[in-house]
Amino acid sequence: MGIAIKQTNPVKVVVDAMGGDYAPGEVVKGAVEAAQEFKNIEVVLVGPREAVQKELSQYETKGLKISLVPAEETIAMDEDPVRAIRRKPDSSIVVGINLVKKGEAAAFVSGGSTGAVAAAAFLILGRKKHISRPALGAMFESLKGPSMLLDVGANADCKPENLLQFAQMGSIYMQRIHGLAQPRVGLLSSGEESTKGNKVTRSAHELLAKSRLNFVGNVEGRDIPRGMADVIVTDGFTGNVVIKLAEGLGEMLGELFKKMNGGASLFKDKRVLNHTAGAMLLGVDGNVIITHGKSDSSMIKHSIQLAGRMVDQGVTEAIGAL
Repeated sequence: MGIAIKQTNPVKVVVDAMGGDYAPGEVVKGAVEAAQEFKNIEVVLVGPREAVQKELSQYETKGLKISLVPAEETIAMDEDPVRAIRRKPDSSIVVGINLVKKGEAAAFVSGGSTGAVAAAAFLILGRKKHISRPALGAMFESLKGPSMLLDVGANADCKPENLLQFAQMGSIYMQRIHGLAQPRVGLLSSGEESTKGNKVTRSAHELLAKSRLNFVGNVEGRDIPRGMADVIVTDGFTGNVVIKLAEGLGEMLGELFKKMNGGASLFKDKRVLNHTAGAMLLGVDGNVIITHGKSDSSMIKHSIQLAGRMVDQGVTEAIGAL
């Protein structure tokens, strides 16, 4: 499995208290639940002192490994990401990412603007050596278990070499977090044949076929929920369209099941997309998780847990060793 990191002290995970539609309430609640349940994790909340302390006062936190670092500014979802992180150095995103940069924390979790978190990570943390393009990976629930789709939004346009690196990073993640010795890698395309797809996809197919990865060939959109591959690679534009479609289908099916069962939803705990934890920003020089904007306390808690596992399993270090 390569590099493994053994933590003797609690893993410090920074949490953006103002990230998400239900912040700071659900974020603080999830952070407290994480501190209560995961004794190997120390939670550092970042956000406006008064607002965060007001939420914390609702819980018994004595003895818990949870603290607050003030950050009085907030980056809104509709702000230009790069301009916002430059104009708001005291925002929860920038302050939180800087804590990781300075080595004062090991990971950062946010449900805020994906663009702002990604931009801050790129500009402040930088890329791991040899990684040309960091990528966002999202987890799908398939008939054969969890699978990762990447990129889902960080890179709209990609070169074949980028897709190969996405596959390598995704494979490392699935090995270390999900225990798969040889994750099956699929290339998202318009057909199973190696000749299908655009020029980038066809060239990427050649690179993947020559690599040491467990490449199973092209997969189509319908193959993702079937579990035909553990890691599916594509460009960020296509990947983002896929996950947004999956979200919409999941909501529609949930409502249909609810109507069919007199208001009781059978689909509640069987989601197409796995939002128990967020999307992983792989390839930057730090552990960064971007949770869903509508994350509740349970999703925040599990994202914090995942951040701790990424640190323990040395995911970022292993990617840096590619």
